[in-house]
Amino acid sequence: MYTLEARHIHKSYASHKALNDVSIAVPKQSVFGLLGPNGAGKTTLIRIINQITGPDQGEVLFNGQPLKPMHVESIGYLPEERGLYRKMKVGEQCMYLAQLKGLSAKESKERLMDWFKRFDIHTWWDKKVEDLSKGMAQKVQFITTVLHKPELLILDEPFSGFDPINAELIRNEMLRLKEEGTTIILSTHDMGSVEALCDNIALINRSQVILDGAVKDIKNTFKSHTYEIVFDGTSMDLGISLWANFKLIKNEMVDQKHIAHIQLLGAHKLNDLLSSLIPHVEINSVHELIPDMDQIFIEAVQNFNATHE
Repeated sequence: MYTLEARHIHKSYASHKALNDVSIAVPKQSVFGLLGPNGAGKTTLIRIINQITGPDQGEVLFNGQPLKPMHVESIGYLPEERGLYRKMKVGEQCMYLAQLKGLSAKESKERLMDWFKRFDIHTWWDKKVEDLSKGMAQKVQFITTVLHKPELLILDEPFSGFDPINAELIRNEMLRLKEEGTTIILSTHDMGSVEALCDNIALINRSQVILDGAVKDIKNTFKSHTYEIVFDGTSMDLGISLWANFKLIKNEMVDQKHIAHIQLLGAHKLNDLLSSLIPHVEINSVHELIPDMDQIFIEAVQNFNATHE
């Protein structure tokens, strides 16, 4: 079951094609990474989901029903461009925004106090927004985005401007919200956070979805069957043990340890490699090198661009 589906979305601005037949499906109670280079079309899709603008073609479904204005109440959106009233006091600002989301004054105050304690910012209530650092202001804006307990939470670069400690705080809160039932769309260039948080991703490039699916499945797809071998022996011993069905990618000494990266060719398995190595070198450890999301992002975009020049 999906919280949100975008089906065959097209959007153009004059002669610029912002989205070209884009489809995504965001599973319930998941973190969905919306990725892509600057200008790829991510923000346009987010604006359509938030009903800030409409598609030229295609449809968006919320819980299986066509997206309607009333669904705004079930969505929380933290845009990349932050915006708070600088002259207002923090507490006054938060109360105002909470009541815009339909909360009563009493419920707003109770929920805000809980969040302010959670983020250890209870002493900020009477400070002016203009006196806050960028990171402090972003904490406040994050709180006002999630305060009405939205079913769908859209976060556009939520870690921008945060130090590592506060970025980890936000990541943990995202996971907690997911456990409590929230579905999250995360648009970010922080691939470390994608690795840590996302269940599924869609990668948009040049207005098209060029890669989508479960993170674990995508990582398996991009594996090159390359293994890191830590061994005792000489480079000559290693060379003697390898034959045409293996490719030596790298061989170096690190902290007095021999480390080799070896790729399996054809249909050969790890056992074949180990059988070839064991008579010649002493193996200390073996592990498969799985590409990280940074590598996958770069490879997918470069491959797409190379075939669409």
